[in-house]
Amino acid sequence: MTEFTLRSPAFDDGDAIPRKYGYTEANENPPLRFEGVPPDAESLALVIDDPDAMEPAGKIWDHWVVWNIDPTIGEIPAGWAAGEAVEGANDYGDIGYGGPNPPDREHCYRIRAVALDTTLDLETGASKDDLEAMIRDHVLAEATLEGTYAP
Repeated sequence: MTEFTLRSPAFDDGDAIPRKYGYTEANENPPLRFEGVPPDAESLALVIDDPDAMEPAGKIWDHWVVWNIDPTIGEIPAGWAAGEAVEGANDYGDIGYGGPNPPDREHCYRIRAVALDTTLDLETGASKDDLEAMIRDHVLAEATLEGTYAP
């Protein structure tokens, strides 16, 4: 079986996320590609967060929480409209994507994709904690991509 991977045509793992994806710029999600999705996956979930926000914000900052993504999608384009997928709340107080906006220094942003053996009955606007509680027993595979962003 092929390894489940997450990549972006906009930046390589560990590299800088282009400015236009930032919160104070175009504030649109970067394009993302899924490869090696398990054939028995019923849906995908995606979380973008900022573990480096712990010091300035006192918590890991959630930028995008989305689930029930069609596992055959292959790629999420930049500025994607979620369509049939469901988006949760970000820590800006909005539903949907909220781009990088570090207040103090360069931060590393973690993008995590999860292949699930089910679709989720979770309301729009749910939190990352809600999503993580729902997927606990349904994860088939995980893939991670990281990118940096500086003020």
